[in-house]
Amino acid sequence: MPYIDPHIHVSSRTTDDYQRMHAAGIVAVVEPAFWLGQPRTSVGTFQDYFSSLIGWERFRASQFGIRHYCTIGLNSKEANNEPLADEVMEILPLFIVKDGVVAVGEIGYDDQSDAEDKYFRLQIELGKKFEKPILVHTPHRAKKEGTLRSMDVLEEHQVPPHMAIIDHNNEETVKEVLDRGYWAGFTIYPDTKMGKERMANVVQEYGSERIIVNSSADWGVSNPLSVPDCAAVMRERGIDESHIRKVTYQNAIESYAASGQFNPSDWEESFSFDQAELMEGNSVLRGQKPITGTS
Repeated sequence: MPYIDPHIHVSSRTTDDYQRMHAAGIVAVVEPAFWLGQPRTSVGTFQDYFSSLIGWERFRASQFGIRHYCTIGLNSKEANNEPLADEVMEILPLFIVKDGVVAVGEIGYDDQSDAEDKYFRLQIELGKKFEKPILVHTPHRAKKEGTLRSMDVLEEHQVPPHMAIIDHNNEETVKEVLDRGYWAGFTIYPDTKMGKERMANVVQEYGSERIIVNSSADWGVSNPLSVPDCAAVMRERGIDESHIRKVTYQNAIESYAASGQFNPSDWEESFSFDQAELMEGNSVLRGQKPITGTS
């Protein structure tokens, strides 16, 4: 079975991870713009970062047989620097329209400050303007409160539920998100957020409609194979293969379909890659023999 990881920060991963992901059946990934671990200090650093998501990272993934897409947005943690956030808002429209950008995100709340609320709302309007889905980051602290508040704000801005993915859910939030008609994303981490066994419990209780499994693998302790690993646990539990396919593949396609950028034919039809190719003079190789192949 092919898999999609619809929320993974592969800029933080090594090419070894791409090799493992490809071998495990991951055919496509979505990389949301996010916080890099320390504050950026100028708008130029955002510009370079966004450029890497639509440029180098897309190329690097393709050289290992994986299609790469991204979402563009001002992360909630960085929205609290308002002078810089205002500058970032000016350049976001330039990147949201680029090839391979499937949503505005990940945006939402961290501390649930006034500044975060301000830029969440401004970026929701950008999503509406450019007819892109909205990827919502729910806070790690006061999660239920922040999740409910996020959906209330989306409703205030009249965003149709099918145009928003509410991510980083857990057992405390899933019912309300599904009841309101939104896509419900779940991040599978080794030690925090959701584990594989807990995720299988959720699918057994709620089914597979509008539920999406992702790894969110980044520079912290995380697992870029969380999606296929979670599928394996579901199989062990006896969950029907059609439900596993929906939560690890099909629902990701449907949730990002409105962008017009996330097309299964891009990976379902084999594409060739040659690791001897360069992008602006740069190679994915570090001394190893280049591989030529197909996805």
